[in-house]
Amino acid sequence: MLFSARIFRRLVFISQWEGSELSTAFGIDVGGSGIKGAKVDLNTGLLMTERMRIPTPKPATLESVAEVIQTILSQSNWTGPVGCTIPGVVQQGVVHRATNLGPGWEGANAAQELQNQLQVPIQLINDADAAGLAEMQYGSGQNYRERGIVLMLTFGTGIGSAIFVDGRILPNTELGEIELNGHIAETKAAARLLDEQLITKKKWTKRVQDYLTYVENLFSPDLIIFGGGISSSSKDFLPQLETRAELVAAQLQNTAGIVGAAGLVGPAA
Repeated sequence: MLFSARIFRRLVFISQWEGSELSTAFGIDVGGSGIKGAKVDLNTGLLMTERMRIPTPKPATLESVAEVIQTILSQSNWTGPVGCTIPGVVQQGVVHRATNLGPGWEGANAAQELQNQLQVPIQLINDADAAGLAEMQYGSGQNYRERGIVLMLTFGTGIGSAIFVDGRILPNTELGEIELNGHIAETKAAARLLDEQLITKKKWTKRVQDYLTYVENLFSPDLIIFGGGISSSSKDFLPQLETRAELVAAQLQNTAGIVGAAGLVGPAA
């Protein structure tokens, strides 16, 4: 696969954890259905506290999401910097698209607004990018950290994506929003449809197969990592999916977003 020079300039190194010593950071993973957080050991990628999860408020405005994050931080006795994922495009703290959140996000400098409300330094990142960074550092992508093309896909309320080329990430790809068979892909193949019993597992697996075939033909990855909460039951459907690339479940499963977010801020003081 060939990239233009302009696209290659968007690639950034996976460097958050290189040479890190035993350290603690805090990650928040904001999803369309739940907001999760925990302390993370950046030397191992393991959670140091039990993952706390609170349902995403409806509507999920900046203010209501900030209140939930504040609750998680307070109950965790955390007052330091926080890494936070958002299900949308994030560029220098500004959110440009957040389909699965409420009004007020798009165009907002969400990093600054959350920082003002929470009174702690905040770093924002796309949720699938964070999960991908965690899997490349600690999980199923470790053998490809310096070579090949890796496609990380997260199936939840929507479909998130992260693409790595020789250990570098192309951020904010949002491949869940591509059109497939006349529909936005994530409206037909997100894991939410299974969770809400809106589709049978057989039909969902068929749609996921169609989606995998399409994105594989676009990017020709060497490895596809199947992530999101549903990855914990991957043995039920991964054997039924066929790809040219190696296809594996996310090792960190639904903690990957928290771990990737924590890596943004590094060691606690």
